Amino acid sequence: MLFRRLSGLLRPITQLAQRVPSQCAVCHAWPAQRVCNACVARFAQPSHRCTRCALVVPGGVPICGACLKEPPAIDTCLAAVPYAYPWAQAIKAFKFHNDPGWAKPLATLLRSTPWIEPALEAADWVIPIPLSDHRLKERGFNQAALIAQKLTPTKTNTQAMLRLHDTPAQSGLTRAQRLRNLRNAFMVEPRCAAALQGRHVILLDDVMTTGATLDAAASALRACGVAHITGVVVARTERE
Repeated sequence: MLFRRLSGLLRPITQLAQRVPSQCAVCHAWPAQRVCNACVARFAQPSHRCTRCALVVPGGVPICGACLKEPPAIDTCLAAVPYAYPWAQAIKAFKFHNDPGWAKPLATLLRSTPWIEPALEAADWVIPIPLSDHRLKERGFNQAALIAQKLTPTKTNTQAMLRLHDTPAQSGLTRAQRLRNLRNAFMVEPRCAAALQGRHVILLDDVMTTGATLDAAASALRACGVAHITGVVVARTERE
């Protein structure tokens, strides 16, 4: 109860702080947005990516060899930036240093990325990848949900998918190992299943490494009759 009261008192201060001009987190220009336009232009240049897994591929190549050999559960995948400086540092600050103020600039980054705006318009729902209860209590918020709500509040559905259990640390594991970790980790909320049948859905996450998390969540959506699934991530690692 005390925690809730303190959170309620601090919320207006946090919202005011987010509106006050400050230094750019990258180049430290002042006053600026969280990331100034010059840094966005410098570090967020669009790359030609595989349409199925969002890995960078040569121009003219629509699908990488790995996806041709083993197609992922999602129909298409879009990424705004590589998981590299300065975006990797921004996402770490967002997730691990209790800085939810990053949600809005990362959502703006997504919306300004080619092909993501049309995907948002075509989608019936945007479903952020859920966290386990343990991870949510530990972090205090779901970073994917905050980004989704800033990106498209009217289409965001944070109730449609459940994470049934936490998974061991995924770093350093192969894609096959990650998939085993995530087997049966997600399910569709039964009360939402009928509303999802035949729909176009965006699965949204902050970072994509091997695609195992999106794959596991997409398989649960596919099992309940979702017609088309687009994965959208802020950042994509460049090697699997």
